[in-house]
Amino acid sequence: MKLYYAPGACSLSPHIVALEAGLPVELEKVDTKTKRTANDQDYWQINPKGYVPALALDNGELLTEGPAIVQYLADLKPESGLAPTHGTPARYRLQEMLGYINSELHKTYSPLFRAETPDAVRAERTEYLRKRYRLLETHLAKHTWLVGEHFTVADAYLFTVTNWAKHVNFDLSEFPALLAFQERVAARPKVQAALEAEGLVKKAAA
Repeated sequence: MKLYYAPGACSLSPHIVALEAGLPVELEKVDTKTKRTANDQDYWQINPKGYVPALALDNGELLTEGPAIVQYLADLKPESGLAPTHGTPARYRLQEMLGYINSELHKTYSPLFRAETPDAVRAERTEYLRKRYRLLETHLAKHTWLVGEHFTVADAYLFTVTNWAKHVNFDLSEFPALLAFQERVAARPKVQAALEAEGLVKKAAA
């Protein structure tokens, strides 16, 4: 399998999941501005949607959309516990959380990255994020992880998206449980490995 990614983008989530599951996944970096891959391929020809992540499967098919990709990877290694079993109430809770992060957080960050976004829109989106994070803060004040008692793909997704806050000057200090969650996830060896591979943190000295 090959994962098309951009450093620190939402593709970091399936990158983390692949490492956590122990799945061999080849990485192919994509320049999101030029839409060229590290091998100088036209990314539009690979993924007509034009954005990352995209997962090239061994059978030649292409799977897109982060929430779908992370569940697919988790299901390849069910013993990893990264996603509850299909058909169980816990699986639907996982999908509920993935949907919330995708629609309420992920897409809300998008305009904050654009320099041309008007200040009024920026302020409105920031306040919207603040409201959505309050729900997660309440949950994380009582629970270590988002779904159940173990790290899941939802945690990888929330960690990835919330990492963007520092890049758009969104202050998270009012969410201590969320910040503690970010530290817990960042401390995981496989998460550190993903961050290092994408050049987001320096590799620890041997």
